[in-house]
Amino acid sequence: MSDASALPDDETVVPRAAETFSEVEDALLSRWPETRLEPSLERIEAFLELLGDPQRSFRMVHLTGTNGKTSTSRMIDALLRALELRTGRFTSPHVETMNERISVDGEPLDDEAFVRAFNDVAPYTHLVDEDQTHPLSFFETVVGMAYAAFADAPVDVAVVEVGMGGSWDATNVADADVAVVLPVAVDHARYLGGTVEAIAHEKAGIIKAGSTVVMAQQEAEAGAVLMARATEVGATVAREGLEFGVVSRTPAVGGQMLSLQGLRARYDDVFLPLYGAHQAQNAAVALAAVEAFAASGPDAQALDAELVRAAFADVTSPARLEVVRRSPTVVLDAAHNPHGAEAVGAALEDSFTFEPLIGVLGVMGDKDAEGLLVALEPHLAHVVCTQNSTDRAMPAAELGAAAVEVFGEDRVTVIDRLLDAIDAAAALAEAGETVGSSIGSGAVLVTGSVVTAGEARTLLTRGRRAPGTPREEDHE
Repeated sequence: MSDASALPDDETVVPRAAETFSEVEDALLSRWPETRLEPSLERIEAFLELLGDPQRSFRMVHLTGTNGKTSTSRMIDALLRALELRTGRFTSPHVETMNERISVDGEPLDDEAFVRAFNDVAPYTHLVDEDQTHPLSFFETVVGMAYAAFADAPVDVAVVEVGMGGSWDATNVADADVAVVLPVAVDHARYLGGTVEAIAHEKAGIIKAGSTVVMAQQEAEAGAVLMARATEVGATVAREGLEFGVVSRTPAVGGQMLSLQGLRARYDDVFLPLYGAHQAQNAAVALAAVEAFAASGPDAQALDAELVRAAFADVTSPARLEVVRRSPTVVLDAAHNPHGAEAVGAALEDSFTFEPLIGVLGVMGDKDAEGLLVALEPHLAHVVCTQNSTDRAMPAAELGAAAVEVFGEDRVTVIDRLLDAIDAAAALAEAGETVGSSIGSGAVLVTGSVVTAGEARTLLTRGRRAPGTPREEDHE
């Protein structure tokens, strides 16, 4: 952190320090949301300079891509901690509470630590606001909080997920040792472009000179863009399916058993307590990223196989095909675009035998609702269209009208309140004969948005934040 002498002079009014977590939430949410995008790194660079450039005090693994960033970040974090490294992790958006975004040693900052992290940087936010054309946004402020908290901890390595894109994302003021690019698909078209190639150009911005880029399998257009960027800056490339990948996977109770080919060795009998082929691929990417981070050169050693198994066995990823209730089973997933929904559908067929499966779908107004519905339709006997508590939510009636075009009128119900929608879906799942299936084998899938999944998780697990409480979710 900067010395206190860098604080505003006596003529500048320094805001009162926040005392509670709610005050911090209110202060952060009063700032520009990312929907008011002004692509520039000038504000975050000025902010971090005032903070003493904390991002230069630790090494970093940086992740971008359309889907899978948070799960992969959590896997990388677990593997690095198994290597006895102290880690910081920055992910977005949060599922239930804002402090999930900043973790140290695998655990989110508690409320007291989150308040302290905010108060450490708050005086400098106003200096930046006064000096820049536009004020610091919510996301830029939280990035500053995270980097400062990681420097103060201090951590050995930070695992950092971009909020949106890459080149102009506020996290991209640090040069990572390893850049991870998960599969690139069309999302955030308004901000990043309407083609896979255009989006890949933006995401390629996290690939820096001298780094290693660990690349998940990509569409040809995205792969070409990413390889061109790596060549341009002289980055080393490791590609899923060539230098590393999933050798085999078998669904198992509570997850799946994997054999993974890493950059240094093959790792067999790896239990991953997450579902679906997409999570197996995320695991392969995470393993390669940590191998690349831990060692380089021809004499680099493989990771200890038992450490790898132990780390993966402890991985969790809330609201990613997470079973949160039984009788009937309720599964939550944060899929919010067609690419994510297709992965969820495949995982459901692969790992579960629910019949009937009733969907509860709540999406954001700026998302491809029709694409989500089309991807989920083969897997759902019925869909209950609803909406989450945010202003960005697509009205349930509008979503229902789109669903009728895909599912047919007899397979669609519209219920505005999320809790009522879940209750109605549970009743349909329990009375399986109403949709032509046997009683007792049904389940409910709540999906369509990180916010919808998060609010459902709060409702069903009695979390701290009630639906309707303001939250930031613009990076979804």
